[in-house]
Amino acid sequence: MLVGIVGKPNTGKSTFFNAATLMNVPMASYPFTTIQPNYGVAYLRKDCVCKRLNVKDNPVNSVCVNGVRLIPVKLVDVAGLVPGASQGRGLGNKFLDDLRQADALIHVVDASGSTDEEGRVCEAGSHDPLKDVEFVEREFNLWLKQIISKDWQRVARTVEAGAGKLAPMLGQRLSGLSIGEQMIQEAIGKLGLKAEKPTLWSEEQIDRFIDYLRRRSKPSLIAANKCDLPTAEKNIIKLKESGRLVIPTASEAELVLRRAAEKGLIDYIPGDREFKIKDSTKLTAEQKKALDFIENRVLAKWGSTGVQQTINAAYFELLNSIVVYPVEDESKLSDKKGNVLPDAKVVRRGTTARDLAYIIHTELGETFLYAVDALTGVRLGADHVLEDGQVVKIVAAGKRG
Repeated sequence: MLVGIVGKPNTGKSTFFNAATLMNVPMASYPFTTIQPNYGVAYLRKDCVCKRLNVKDNPVNSVCVNGVRLIPVKLVDVAGLVPGASQGRGLGNKFLDDLRQADALIHVVDASGSTDEEGRVCEAGSHDPLKDVEFVEREFNLWLKQIISKDWQRVARTVEAGAGKLAPMLGQRLSGLSIGEQMIQEAIGKLGLKAEKPTLWSEEQIDRFIDYLRRRSKPSLIAANKCDLPTAEKNIIKLKESGRLVIPTASEAELVLRRAAEKGLIDYIPGDREFKIKDSTKLTAEQKKALDFIENRVLAKWGSTGVQQTINAAYFELLNSIVVYPVEDESKLSDKKGNVLPDAKVVRRGTTARDLAYIIHTELGETFLYAVDALTGVRLGADHVLEDGQVVKIVAAGKRG
């Protein structure tokens, strides 16, 4: 699974990306700092099953800190989007094309309203960030409409002549956007459209169809960034009133905290409500001032910097993911080397035991026999739907995993 970070230029997208991944991509207060997409690894924060089982784990594919499991996931930061992007303005078509493989989107907006629709600095509070949300959604719809429109008349005539069906024909064209036949059929049914008569669809019906596909294939949430600025609060309220999923964020604050923790100056796990200074004598006056600001203007007010909560929401809420723990020795909850609870796998809710076997290794899926719930000893069939936090052993022909 891959989550894309989107938004207009100069909203703090790259700062958010850096804070989430600790990579050093360019950050600056001018449009189009990001041109090529940046890929990085962030982490999901999840209470580790080791706490419930009262065991000491030895993670291999992830990290466990005081019972908090940090599990690697993928993010991509793409170039900023401006109005007219679907027509190629700015880096529009490239921006949209870079998002093809994203399964969900984090839309970073300037909640302080201090950048205009082009991403240029303006008076704080003078710009409405809800307009930025709406134009990004609109540009994505227009781009998707262009793709569908190229062959629409030919596809429609073929369907009405009885030489093909709409859902599979469109699904073939849109497969690169992770829009398949089943999703298209779902949209047609939900909107009450006539699949056998596409030439009768009105322009409004086509637009609603496209909007449904965009929301379904690229579910999104809003990272209301710069929440520490005075003009942000009223805009965050307005964004939430729009009915969208909104998380107040302070990307710069998170970046400061993570780098301070990396240098050993503070104790801080991403997503914590507070931090602890290890030795105040090692901090400069400027560092103390920055940490005081974060403590009072961000953590005390909003409960966190919001960056970790945003990543978690993208994977756990938008993508409806769960975490399962595959092991090779069910009695010791370990792999062959004795590592206890070595792996934490992020999978979609509804994943079966056989699906997990394929995720671990293709050969394991192909030779799958059954799975075992490591905690109860109960044998699980191929179609058993896994539960969040389940510890599972896969048994395959000639191989155990």
